Amino acid sequence: MGTPDFAVPSLDALVEAGLAPVAVVTVPDKPAGRGQTVRASAVKRAAERHGLPVLQPASVKDPAFAEEVAALEPDVLAVVAFRILPPAVFEAARLGAFNLHGSLLPAYRGAAPIQRALMDGVEETGVTTFFLQRTVDTGNVILRRRITVGPDDTAGDVHDRLAEVGAEAVVETVRQIAAGTAEAEPQDDALASPAPKIFREDALLDWSQPARAVHNHVRALSPYPGAWTTWEGETLKVLRTRFEEARLDGPPGRVTVDDGRMLVACGADAVEVLEVQREGKRRMDAADFLNGADVDGATIGTSA
Repeated sequence: MGTPDFAVPSLDALVEAGLAPVAVVTVPDKPAGRGQTVRASAVKRAAERHGLPVLQPASVKDPAFAEEVAALEPDVLAVVAFRILPPAVFEAARLGAFNLHGSLLPAYRGAAPIQRALMDGVEETGVTTFFLQRTVDTGNVILRRRITVGPDDTAGDVHDRLAEVGAEAVVETVRQIAAGTAEAEPQDDALASPAPKIFREDALLDWSQPARAVHNHVRALSPYPGAWTTWEGETLKVLRTRFEEARLDGPPGRVTVDDGRMLVACGADAVEVLEVQREGKRRMDAADFLNGADVDGATIGTSA
């Protein structure tokens, strides 16, 4: 069960390991993009590539969906980036249902574990497989896989690496459950931290924060949804920055153009802006932005 690109490597790995699912569950096709063309999810496209049956329930809470799942007589349910399932669905698996989560649980329970971890400037993260239970992201842990996080890694970079590591974890988890060797351990709730969904207001840049925190905020939200500030009454997304140990004149948010570089003062030190996106425009290098924008000496955004 899954929807986005993050889940595709796990499905591919299961098939390659000889553990092809009896069916794949994903969301219904829906309009996407400017043209609102109806598109299938990444997982559905992968399932069709492998010739696997696909279920697309309008609601996972519909009793008819639970009946469909039960009729498949599944041994194991593997969930990767899908919806919150009711017990009537996940309890249908004879040997158990598990989820792949994009953090080292119990850290960063919630919808945005990668983004929230990078906002905090973590140097290590990973994935966790755990048995589903009624409270979200709290089930007994089956296994964890770790990766290091570089100081300039974006959420996109970490997402892609975790998807690959996660695929290995999913295969190993299915094998352990099938063999009866999975040794699940309870999570320590005292070590839990939240990773709530990202809303527009969460993505607003606060230039009064130290430059390291501003840089972490930018990379945590790149490429999507994009950290943002304001300039001349419009939204300006800031998609890539570099930390600068430097003190600039002016208040937080003041821009200094130095030898073609766009530097922005923060509460402490500064960031060099490397990539931006203006409203209604494509993302561009800061050098291209500076060619059409007179921002030297301007103060962008509003410090919270």
